[in-house]
Amino acid sequence: MENSYKFYRNTACKYFPCHKVKNEEEFSCLFCYCPLYFLEECGGNHQNYKGIKDCTNCLIPHSPKGYEYINNKIMEVNKERMAKAVEDK
Repeated sequence: MENSYKFYRNTACKYFPCHKVKNEEEFSCLFCYCPLYFLEECGGNHQNYKGIKDCTNCLIPHSPKGYEYINNKIMEVNKERMAKAVEDK
């Protein structure tokens, strides 16, 4: 499979799938825990309950394009932080 590092399904997991989805064949477990969880502006479909982020309705990390989205978002945040660090000098 081309680009197989971008997609992983763990059907043996007792929680699979951990979100309700239409097509389990396209459900990726690669980002079981989303690396963007700690970003306030992650771009996902989340809700906040008394300061706790609830990502139950977000499928970005589990989607076929989730790998690209997450990596692009991380690069965007890093670029912004680097620019701010240069400004602060």
